[in-house]
Amino acid sequence: MYDEVFSGGKLDLIDEIVHDDFVEHEEMPGVPTDKEAPRVFVAMMRTGFPDLQATIEDIVEENETIVVRARMRGTHDGELMGIPPTGNKVDFTAMDMVRFKDGKAIEHWGVTDTMAMMQQLGVVPEGAPV
Repeated sequence: MYDEVFSGGKLDLIDEIVHDDFVEHEEMPGVPTDKEAPRVFVAMMRTGFPDLQATIEDIVEENETIVVRARMRGTHDGELMGIPPTGNKVDFTAMDMVRFKDGKAIEHWGVTDTMAMMQQLGVVPEGAPV
């Protein structure tokens, strides 16, 4: 997912790695909570950051669940959530917990450091109250 889909933009691979009964638990504006969630989210991020690179920093696996700490980097060269391109470079983290069934992702919980991303885009001033 991180190498081929996020970094490589191969959205067609989502059908191979996401279960038909997939549920997204990380609420994001404009992103559905079903199997289309990863496709919509990745497409949105790659539109905003065409050079997006996702790197796994840490991964923990237990039974059918994995937890990943990932680092996302890119240049804001496209519209992102209504924000026109700034040309700014971003570097932020995300934590993902994914449960698998039959070898495919069936549930996702996540926390993305959108505050750091928005500050790096210049949309939210540094030190702004959370």
